Amino acid sequence: MTPTPAPPVLLIAGPTASGKSALALRLAQTLDGEIVNADALQIYADLRILTARPSAQEEAVVPHHLFGVADAGDGWSVGRWLKAAAPLLQQIAQRGRAAIVVGGTGLYFKALTEGLAEIPPVPEAVRQAAAARFEAMGEAAFRNDLAARDPAAESRIGSADRQRLLRALAVHEATGRALSDWQAGTQPTLAAGAWRGVVVQPGRDVLYARCDARLEAMVRGGALDEVAALMTRRLDPALPAMKAVGVRELASYLAGERSLEEAIAWAQQETRRYAKRQITWLRNQTPDWERIGSDAAAQSWP
Repeated sequence: MTPTPAPPVLLIAGPTASGKSALALRLAQTLDGEIVNADALQIYADLRILTARPSAQEEAVVPHHLFGVADAGDGWSVGRWLKAAAPLLQQIAQRGRAAIVVGGTGLYFKALTEGLAEIPPVPEAVRQAAAARFEAMGEAAFRNDLAARDPAAESRIGSADRQRLLRALAVHEATGRALSDWQAGTQPTLAAGAWRGVVVQPGRDVLYARCDARLEAMVRGGALDEVAALMTRRLDPALPAMKAVGVRELASYLAGERSLEEAIAWAQQETRRYAKRQITWLRNQTPDWERIGSDAAAQSWP
């Protein structure tokens, strides 16, 4: 008897407040699926409200994985997430259920679909030197410099993608080896044809209005208590959880440095900026993925 093929893995990406979590929940219910978190901050148990994690009621509807599984004092990397997610996807497939991977962390999706190269850490001084060179030279000249060292990386990095340009040059400077060479031997967790990707991205005005409204709802729902509890622990500010949008801004109110209205406005601004960065990354890195631009379209996908 021929075994039944596993359902394709559905990858749902999008900026914050785009509605991707609601789509994932609907699909999991419709397809008898399980949801796997691909948001770097929803991993942390300490920030359910401020990171817009699914509620306990939503998590009870269908199985949810890798939500709230880490302590804020324990910094997770892309590699650590991939090591946790890969066996989960295998187990879900073995159960004959659909896996719906949802989140806003683009590098997680990239690791799943392209693989993750074991590149040695790049010293901070090298990263800073690359950034200074970019500022001094401008993008065009910087690209020419990178092309002489790593033409494959330069050719696939989109226009204005400063972060990836800096990364490629810094890796070459630090290791003496092209980033594309490091990446050439990697194997993706998900084979081509085993997954289907979509980006949920409403119009910018709609998205920004949702960001603003959701931040206010977070404050009403207990985000200040979450931040206060985090502040009492005096954790390293460099930890990922401490960099979550809203932590620094609301902490400034709790410290008496600004009014609540000012802190909320600041957090809203930073949320919109974060969404913009996510949009730019997804445009450059997932150009072939399907796009959903409205709630109505999300109701009918796939």
